Amino acid sequence: MTQVRELRADAPVADRARLAPGRARLVEAAVTARRSRVTWGRRPLVIAAVFAAVTAVVVTATLLVQAHRGEREGTPAVAPGLDLKGMSVREFLEFAARTVEEQPPVAEPRAEQWIYAKETQEGDDDADFALEKWLRYDGAELASYPRPGAEDPGDLETTELNLEGLGDEYDDRSPRQMYRFLSTLPSDGEGALKALREENALVDDKNLTQAGNDYTEISVLLDAYVQPPDGLAGLYRALATMPGGKLVDHLVQDEAGQYAVAIRFPEPGGEGAERADEWLLDPVTFEVVGERTVEDGEVVGGNAYVVKAVVNEAGRRP
Repeated sequence: MTQVRELRADAPVADRARLAPGRARLVEAAVTARRSRVTWGRRPLVIAAVFAAVTAVVVTATLLVQAHRGEREGTPAVAPGLDLKGMSVREFLEFAARTVEEQPPVAEPRAEQWIYAKETQEGDDDADFALEKWLRYDGAELASYPRPGAEDPGDLETTELNLEGLGDEYDDRSPRQMYRFLSTLPSDGEGALKALREENALVDDKNLTQAGNDYTEISVLLDAYVQPPDGLAGLYRALATMPGGKLVDHLVQDEAGQYAVAIRFPEPGGEGAERADEWLLDPVTFEVVGERTVEDGEVVGGNAYVVKAVVNEAGRRP
């Protein structure tokens, strides 16, 4: 926690276009001293890479557990009825929203359970390993290995975070807080936008338009680890109202060779080089499986999930 508090001393002025990875930045600050190669944030603020025991059963068996996406590696399957060519981003997001709404409800994890995530680092040619981390559902602790990808990664290291007790200066909501807010989010776009504005989890950036501030709020929740289907549908329909969105008309591959549908939105307040967020969605379930930053058409940072699941103990895998 000392390292987390020290972050306040050099934290940049709040910028809505860069606050979406704030939760990941706090986590990164807590473990930076123990790692030499890995960062956790998804935008250049945190550089390059972004942004969780199973004893028997993974509790959230729908959207949260894309389980082993690698099983579809090399098989560019898409949902029946989906043709990306000629489809607008608004049409695609409505298709995705209707698909996730058909999923059964996601069971909420218990406070003491952990979100296990195994991620690739997008846009980093030197990252020849997958990053593993465990975050307690209530945001109390983070666990990771000090040498990810090594034959001997070392002993699992756990850091106290207490995300739910850090106040409102950062976007430091725990997975539990995000899940509970998403559970209340209307499934229609306008209703979701109204709820996001009323919640106002991040103070509006006066340098951005209303749409820019709305987009940043949506981005934060698209990063959430546990997403109830109706809430995710509402996010997609709210995202569809944002200006500048484009649907990539073919499946893309992440650093692990997994296929995904990519939708791009310009970075709010971006200047200079053309920068955009590229959200990666599973082409069958339409859950969010990654995000990356594209600059002048080239991927320069981000992360994509290989596995994401609820487990009962840090260090365990599904």
